[in-house]
Amino acid sequence: MGDQELAGRAFDAARCGDAPALEELVGAGIPVNLSNEAGDTLIMLAAYHGHAAAVSCLVKLGADANKANDRGQTPIAGAVFKAADEVVKALLAGGADPFAGTPSAVDTARMFGRAELLALFERKG
Repeated sequence: MGDQELAGRAFDAARCGDAPALEELVGAGIPVNLSNEAGDTLIMLAAYHGHAAAVSCLVKLGADANKANDRGQTPIAGAVFKAADEVVKALLAGGADPFAGTPSAVDTARMFGRAELLALFERKG
């Protein structure tokens, strides 16, 4: 299997939340911070698609929870946008900064009136 095919499998696993496949692929040499043509990393895709277990797996494997894509969006801001609260918690546990990115997770929570997340972020900040 070629590198491009392995990368495609990794992106698919992240979108589908397949934590065991992600662990296997990273173990086989796929970079844990691999990004696609839009700058979306595996953890960004897992977060945006609402997969807390995959996010936690990637954090455990060393993924950068704060790496922004080419538009300046971070995984935690994407999780707030998608109302994926378990993903938000997994990212915070993995060291995500709710004040990073454009818009930040804090800005996104304000935009959508998510007071409970703002309170959670203040405790982390």
